[in-house]
Amino acid sequence: MDYEVKEEISNLNRTFAAFQDANDRRLKEIEQKGHPDPLLEEQVGRLNAALDKSQAEFKKAKSRLDQIETVMDRTGHGAMDHKGHQEAGRFQLECKANNGVQINQESYSEYKSALRNYIRRNNAGAGVDEIKALSAGSDPDGGYWVTPDISGRITTLMQETSPIRQVANVVTIGTDKLEGVAHIGDTGAGWVGETDARTETTSPVLEQYSIPVHELYAEPRATQRLLDDAMFNVDEWLAAKIAERLSRLENAAFVNGDGTGKPKGFLTYAAGTPSAADFDVIEQLSTGAAGAFAASDPGDSLVNMVFALKARYRENAVFMMKRSSLAAVRKLKDGDGNYLWTPDFQMKQGGTLLGFDVIEAEDMPEIAADSLSIAFGDFNESYQIVDRQGVRILRDNLTAKPYVKFYTTKRVGGAVTNFDAIKLMKFSA
Repeated sequence: MDYEVKEEISNLNRTFAAFQDANDRRLKEIEQKGHPDPLLEEQVGRLNAALDKSQAEFKKAKSRLDQIETVMDRTGHGAMDHKGHQEAGRFQLECKANNGVQINQESYSEYKSALRNYIRRNNAGAGVDEIKALSAGSDPDGGYWVTPDISGRITTLMQETSPIRQVANVVTIGTDKLEGVAHIGDTGAGWVGETDARTETTSPVLEQYSIPVHELYAEPRATQRLLDDAMFNVDEWLAAKIAERLSRLENAAFVNGDGTGKPKGFLTYAAGTPSAADFDVIEQLSTGAAGAFAASDPGDSLVNMVFALKARYRENAVFMMKRSSLAAVRKLKDGDGNYLWTPDFQMKQGGTLLGFDVIEAEDMPEIAADSLSIAFGDFNESYQIVDRQGVRILRDNLTAKPYVKFYTTKRVGGAVTNFDAIKLMKFSA
């Protein structure tokens, strides 16, 4: 398997070298003739697509190797492996936090059995003990059975599949909104002599913010026969289906949401330079050409974007764009003829641009006139995601026979809280 990873690294290097060679010839033809040869332009496009495929294959090989190493590193503990003990520990902590219920390993095993029976058969024929086991995972505010075991798995899967969650700040709350205070501007200070008079200095400006949580839902379905005959962990299948659907919906909202019934996306704020008087705006930098990078020194706009961000935010900053925008960025060079983009061998998604990681987010807009197609910043500082504790699951085997519906709700919010820590690139003249 280690050989497979090395082979994919070699393939990625060869593909990138071929892409560089073809793109160099394309740029030379543009410089000499004013336009590239159509066949050469097509070749560059094919190699650009091959780079995406090669990097994806490398990620798969590296992921498989990591999974094998993880399994090999696990040690058994009685009837439960290391992963099982981790899940049990999380379940114990969540139950204690939710409703003060103290459980042990035996109680956890009973809960797992009751949960799977509930998913498969709607708890048909269950005794009092099984219902009691399920109640250990109930939400303190009542309602449907909430399953911390599945809830934690859904959250983990969403974290792994959501490009925004991987870089933003995420907090879990038990209320309907997160309230906080943003610090805008610095405290006044100055130099004085030993006997000089001390005048009052300005105080920092504090602005309160409130991020409500909004309801997000999914409704995966399965036939009762599948649930009865399944030879796999139905709860794991259910968690994966829910996480996949919820992740797609919330990602779109984190980028473009209008804040009404959903999170407020970072692309929806007004343009401007943040200040104490007008803090809830995001600076937009122009590329110098409508719907494209500038014809002359196109990479300069990206360099300007990097240094428009304050130094304290650059350490953890990343670029964010969709795959088609990344394909355009790959073709750019600096004044010395060096490519601005380099492939990544650490599985950090889209390689590096000017030394910063690139996060591929398909909800970012395509490059077009006046589009905000590239974001750059420290998202952990700038964007706050708020999760309401718990996921609700209602099993419905009556309204869509022969299908069983798993109506699932999750509450989540999001908004920008530090407008200095993010910059947007506008493809305009």
